[in-house]
Amino acid sequence: MNSLTLQWHDAGEEKTQIIYEQQPSKNPGTVRIGRDPLRCDIVLSNPTVSGLHVEIFFNSQKKQFEIRNLREQNPPVVDGNQLLQGNLSLNQGSIICLGQMELKVININIEEVHSFPATILEPPKPSVNSQSVNLEEPSKSTPSTPSLPTGSYGLQCPNCHKISSMEHIQVGCPWCGTSLAAALSVLVEPNNNE
Repeated sequence: MNSLTLQWHDAGEEKTQIIYEQQPSKNPGTVRIGRDPLRCDIVLSNPTVSGLHVEIFFNSQKKQFEIRNLREQNPPVVDGNQLLQGNLSLNQGSIICLGQMELKVININIEEVHSFPATILEPPKPSVNSQSVNLEEPSKSTPSTPSLPTGSYGLQCPNCHKISSMEHIQVGCPWCGTSLAAALSVLVEPNNNE
């Protein structure tokens, strides 16, 4: 599947996110980046980043990933060029500056065949042998509900692959504790196969 990998530093941590051509997102067909977790698939904390700043998408006609500016008053700078309007192609090694935040394209994978059926993910099921964790704030260490409402967005843990709510992005996976910085944002849909 066609993919682009971004890497950046946020709040003192190095973060990496893989963007897939047809991954579920808050704006189908694109992955939006900015500070607003309600509108963005990749959320950055730097105050110089706009709430909804840019979107990255795969242009199937040109067979390349492109970036589009969504904030006229705070345009991104891509490889030293200010992107005021329209789209700009991204290459491996491209540097994207959103305000004072710098993101780097560390990998692009374009395959010959790139049309795959969408994967439907089901909400997480309670773990049979969940770990007992004693913290002062148990609501942040354990999931408050075993499943998310259909049609909502969640974060798929890169380690245990369970889906938790977006509020866990700062505290980590409620099941295994893995950081959700590199988690995929997924749309929870009903599973009609069971």
